[in-house]
Amino acid sequence: MEVVKNVFSIKDLENLSGVKAHTIRIWEKRYNILEPKRTDTNIRYYDLRCLQKLLNITLLHDFGYKISKIATYSEEQIPQFVNEIITKKTVKHHAISSFKMAMMNFDQAMFIRVYDEILGEKSFSEVFHEIFVPLMNEIGLLWQTDTISAAHEHFLTNLIKQKLVLQTEKVQLLPPTKTDKVFILYLPSNEIHDLGLMYLNYEILSKGYKTIYLGESVPIDSLKDVKVYFDKIIFLSYLTVEPNKDEIDNYVQTLKKEILNDDNTEIWLTGRILAHLDQKIINDKITLFYSIPDIVNKI
Repeated sequence: MEVVKNVFSIKDLENLSGVKAHTIRIWEKRYNILEPKRTDTNIRYYDLRCLQKLLNITLLHDFGYKISKIATYSEEQIPQFVNEIITKKTVKHHAISSFKMAMMNFDQAMFIRVYDEILGEKSFSEVFHEIFVPLMNEIGLLWQTDTISAAHEHFLTNLIKQKLVLQTEKVQLLPPTKTDKVFILYLPSNEIHDLGLMYLNYEILSKGYKTIYLGESVPIDSLKDVKVYFDKIIFLSYLTVEPNKDEIDNYVQTLKKEILNDDNTEIWLTGRILAHLDQKIINDKITLFYSIPDIVNKI
């Protein structure tokens, strides 16, 4: 059974806040801004309250507040000052920090409250690009450095997916306004990282096109089956880990042979595995994209 992490080393605080451990120690020694606890063997550690305080202090400091001044504030005053300076300039920083705390506390209500606040100021597309994308990039690094557990990552990812599904359902209710092509979205066999593909489905629907969302781990034979139902098709796939770097060339060659065997089909591919693809095998029916915004602009 996985143990949920709720105590942190100073290195964990560095990873979560972006403030160097050396700087945190100086702030502690000079200004007593954090009060680490100690184990029976005298090893220093921090709890969630310390993490919350440090994240708030970091926002104030980035906004121009001097640490010497922040140190004079009470525990109650610090979050009050943070709330007072939340502007369009600081909303991204504040939202990411708040989502991190919601993740660390497994606090779904906090996530929803912060999400609703920023959605009142920004469109869902802006929230996704400006906040969720950098947040998930940070979460990936935190997981790799063992600062958070896999449970934390899954908790946050699924909350984001819930919001994405709700937004997608809204645009699915609208009839397509563009009928010149149909987008079929899928992930290759054994690929399960679907957040990026889910968001692309939302964007394409928002642009007025019909989409067929097949989801994760779809074999090429299933792509062949769906071709009989539509005339002009663009298959769109997001390749994160599969097919792996040793198999990507063969996979694309198979797509060319089995799927691109008519004049009415295209394939759009994105994802980090494309860095290992031999560009010589690409033809004019295959388009490679290296970011989600590139695809959105192309639609």
